Amino acid sequence: MLTKRIIPCLDVKEGRVVKGVQFVNLRDAGDPVELASFYDREWADELVFLDISASHEGRETMVDVVEEVAGTLAIPFTVGGGINSLDDMKRILRAGADKVSLNTAAVNRPELVREGADFFGTQCIVVAIDAKWDESLRSWRVYTHGGRNASAWEVKDWAAHVVSLGAGELLLTSMDQDGEKNGFDVNLTRTVSQHVDVPVIASGGAGKKEDFYEVFTDGEADAALAASIFHYKETSVAQVKSYLKEKGLDIR
Repeated sequence: MLTKRIIPCLDVKEGRVVKGVQFVNLRDAGDPVELASFYDREWADELVFLDISASHEGRETMVDVVEEVAGTLAIPFTVGGGINSLDDMKRILRAGADKVSLNTAAVNRPELVREGADFFGTQCIVVAIDAKWDESLRSWRVYTHGGRNASAWEVKDWAAHVVSLGAGELLLTSMDQDGEKNGFDVNLTRTVSQHVDVPVIASGGAGKKEDFYEVFTDGEADAALAASIFHYKETSVAQVKSYLKEKGLDIR
């Protein structure tokens, strides 16, 4: 069994870390380089950096900021946002990232997942899935462009498809729970975790340390990602890990 991972996330817009609720009403949360350095010292297992407006604005990820952040880190580092080609992946990995995260570009052209996996290895390719409950589907629909556009994909079908193309990991965000701080969407996470054979990172809704335990046990997640509760010092990575170890989970 894989040890469970705790992963802070830096949602970056115009060079600053921001955080909102259900992908809107963004407020400033700090400097990405300073926060990255802080989480490296705080024993985070990994760090995720998402340039949240790059796809919507039709531009490349901020490579200079990625280079600065990578220079502060000893832990694995995943970067997403505005990555649309193999050349974009090369640029981001050369800048210091360990993995790239594909979302909108993968929905627009799924073969990009296979191209990346073939060239760099599946361990470098994370597919980020922004999912929102859709009553007409009686399931969750996949969204693109930072949660702005609904796609035709149902979440289980999309997850299975990108794994078949070579995705080595899924970053699964509940848009309904994002920023609400009332717990991860355990049903969504369990549904996808049981449907694929690659690690699933749960995202969206962390409000307290107990939420991590629930998503690891009931949700069957392999890792859990959080932003605002760590950025605003409502709890710490160390406190969450200590609690989970006390509860008997195998934590890194």
